[in-house]
Order: sequence, then C-alpha cells, then structure tokens
Amino acid sequence: MKEKYINLFTDFGFKKVFGEEASKIHLISFLNTLLPEKHQIQELQFNQNESQGASILDRKAIFDISCVSESGEYFIVELQKAKQNFFKDRSVFYATFPIQQQAERGDWNFKLAAVYTIGILDFVFDEEDGQHKVVHQVQLKNQHNRVFYDKLTFIYLTLPNFTKTLDELETLQDKWFYVFRHLHTLDDIPPRLREKVFLSLFEKAQIARFEPQERLAYESSLKYYRDLKNVIDTARGEGWQEGKEEGLDEGRKEGLQEGQHKKSLEIARNLLTMGNMTDEQIAQITGLSLDEISDLRSAQ
Repeated sequence: MKEKYINLFTDFGFKKVFGEEASKIHLISFLNTLLPEKHQIQELQFNQNESQGASILDRKAIFDISCVSESGEYFIVELQKAKQNFFKDRSVFYATFPIQQQAERGDWNFKLAAVYTIGILDFVFDEEDGQHKVVHQVQLKNQHNRVFYDKLTFIYLTLPNFTKTLDELETLQDKWFYVFRHLHTLDDIPPRLREKVFLSLFEKAQIARFEPQERLAYESSLKYYRDLKNVIDTARGEGWQEGKEEGLDEGRKEGLQEGQHKKSLEIARNLLTMGNMTDEQIAQITGLSLDEISDLRSAQ
C-alpha cells in the first residue's frame, strides 16, 4: 500500500482511531470542538454499538460509535460515506434509542440527559443552495425560531466543504476537519499538527504498525470504500447524462427519472456483487424498493 496513514472514512480506520479504549482521547478532543461549554467532555464510556427495540419484533439500530460522558450526556457518532434516501429520518430514529434507554422503572419524573447525534458526511446536502457550510447544527424550534428543546441536537459535518489548507488552519476544529480529509495523503506529521492528541492519532493510524490481521481488515475496508465511491460517482455522472439525453426526446423530467432509475438498478447490482450489505442498506443508498432489491438478488 502506498499510503502511510489510514483513511478515516473507512469503517476500520474510523473505529481504530475513535472507537477503541486507547483512542478515547481522540474522540473526546474531536467532540469537544462541536459541543457547547456546558457539555464539554472530561471522560466517556463506550456503549454497545447495537441497540435493541423494546421487543424482539422491534427494529434494532447499529451505530458506528455510541458513548456516554461522565456527566451523563449521550452521543451517537455516525460515519456516512455516501448519500442515502431518508438519511435524516434515520438520524432521528437512531436518536430515539438513547432517549428510551434513560427511562427508569417505577416512579420517574421524565427528566432526560442531553442526546447528541453527530453525522460525519463524505457528501453535501442537496438543499445547501450554494452555502458551503461545514457544520450544520439542528435543534427543535418553535414558530418564532426559538429553541424549544435544547437536549436533543443533531450535528452534521459536510466535510467535502472544508477546503482550508494547512497554513489556513486556526482552531482545533479546523485541524480535526483537516485530519479527516487529508490524513491518508500525508507522508509525515505537519508542524501545525504536532500537538499531543494528534501525535497520538498519527501513531495509532500508521499502517506499518498494524498486526497482519489488522492490515488485512483495513485493506478490505479500504477496498469497500473505494469501490462504493467509484460506483456511486460513476453512476451519478452517467445517470445525469443518460437522463438528459432521454429527456430531449421524452421530456426532461421523465427522461431524468428513467435514467436515474436505470443507474440505481446498476448501482444496486454492483453493491450486491460487492457483498457485505443488506437489502435495506442498498435500498437506502439507491432509493429502490426492497422488492426490487430482492428481485435483483434472486436474479444473480
């Protein structure tokens, strides 16, 4: 492998640097750049990544990282490599699990601790309308645009919008965003990143230090990430062009829809070939129905 350091957008790389006991200092430092002063983290404890519903019939949720701070705040941290239908719906659904987990038996006054859902995105929102923001913070507000409930916060980071160079890094948050985007391209530790927390991260992220089984796991995770990005990026370009050409003959709207559907089917076939993805995950990425995914899987 040519890279010296891991890609943080791979599942293996992300959990290696942020999801292990020995990596908690990295996660704490990163999260504190996003949190208000009253919820700054001193210590945290990892929870199980899988949360079950109230009964065996309820849907479960599997998080990338789930943790709780020493002072009681709950955090769900999700890495999102590709755009999915109903992504925001999934964020809200996931947030309900740490809320329900706080329920106490017997008499209870319903007082809840704060819950944060943090999405680290390798794509941008469609509705940005030219506003190239990196941090999107969302809370429940009333008709006067005042915060109605401040204990449930969604923070989305559209990292493709972060374009600062090393010389332009000013804050600790800038440095973390830069590391997310560029760690795997670096050959050495830049002077601006020679702080204790980053020195620890670079040591943890050095591929040459991996055990053989860790290296194999990372290479597999990296291949999956690259294949997924390639499939989606190629299909996005081809789908737009195909839809545009068909739209000239049948009407722009109908042509685009048909072209995009064809490319969604192509993406689904490629994802099925790659393996390691459920029908539901493929449906979320492509926008196809579960029946369509099931038919494609049967036809393989």
